[in-house]
Amino acid sequence: MSLRINDVARAAGVNRETLRYYERRGLIEQPDRSPGGHRLYDERTVQTLRIVKAAQRLGFTLEEVADLIEVGRRRGRDSGLQARAQEKLIEVEARMADLTAIRDNLRAALDAGCDDLHRCASSDGCPLPFVEITTRKAHA
Repeated sequence: MSLRINDVARAAGVNRETLRYYERRGLIEQPDRSPGGHRLYDERTVQTLRIVKAAQRLGFTLEEVADLIEVGRRRGRDSGLQARAQEKLIEVEARMADLTAIRDNLRAALDAGCDDLHRCASSDGCPLPFVEITTRKAHA
């Protein structure tokens, strides 16, 4: 079954420009063309687009998704997803820890009634860890 660009975009929940961009990036294979020059896609393209969007929602960058797809094409079914998902999980957990610390610091600042950063920073009772925040190594 051949699908035209609008049908594929609609089925995958992306716009036509996104579809063309993914095509240029090699995330989806170059489609066949009709005698009139229209792109003709198959159902696998819809599936691939859905995979790309789902992987992005899981925190993978487009570059990482492209790499997973390419490795999968070369190796068959083993794209290294297990190892990469484990790495991504570690990244996500680190970001969650950072966000938890940010939330806790903001709550403490609100509870303490901090209204002026300079006054708060020079106060012994300031709950914001200015020194720790500025000297702590950020997660990538």
